[in-house]
Amino acid sequence: SDFFWEGAKADLPNVNPLSPPPKKNRYLRSMELTIRPIRREEFPLLADFLYDAIYRSDPSSPLPRQIVEHPSLRIYIADFGTLPDDRCLVAQAEGHVVGMVWVRCIRAYGYIGEGIPEFVLSVAAPCRGQGIGTRLMREMLQRLSAAGYPEASLSVQRRNPALRLYRRLGFRTVKRTLEEYIMVCDLRDADSAVANRTAGTE
Repeated sequence: SDFFWEGAKADLPNVNPLSPPPKKNRYLRSMELTIRPIRREEFPLLADFLYDAIYRSDPSSPLPRQIVEHPSLRIYIADFGTLPDDRCLVAQAEGHVVGMVWVRCIRAYGYIGEGIPEFVLSVAAPCRGQGIGTRLMREMLQRLSAAGYPEASLSVQRRNPALRLYRRLGFRTVKRTLEEYIMVCDLRDADSAVANRTAGTE
């Protein structure tokens, strides 16, 4: 199924999807953005976007890129596409992938129970603050709800600005640690839990 990869290729620019997006974000201001399933040839991008998804309170002190190889993080991308619940959407602008959202049913930081998909959201730094994350999250939540998943979860650092987005989308905190919240979104009522909560948030 093209639900989570191998989206239709019609009318998309012939640009290498693995090339980095331009440093400037002016081309996004018109919001000519396509949200689509990931393609197999784009799977290597998962590691890059996972790295970008790691919250750092001090951006001037970057983490080593090999941190994504740590087992606690590697689980989010290892052999992606082989688990039955692996699903990923990308945001594309002018042929470049500028954001990703994906889910897996794994025992990771946001685990709350078997069969509950956990989210990872990542938007390229130059492209943040333009509603891309909202559009990715909304589309994935709607698809998960339509597929019959009762809930979805995520973990987020307490100081991460994305916390406001998740709350706006209907996620509620079910567990707290010193540094993180584990949050859950109820998907059983698609209209109230997804569509209404995300209306007008772009």
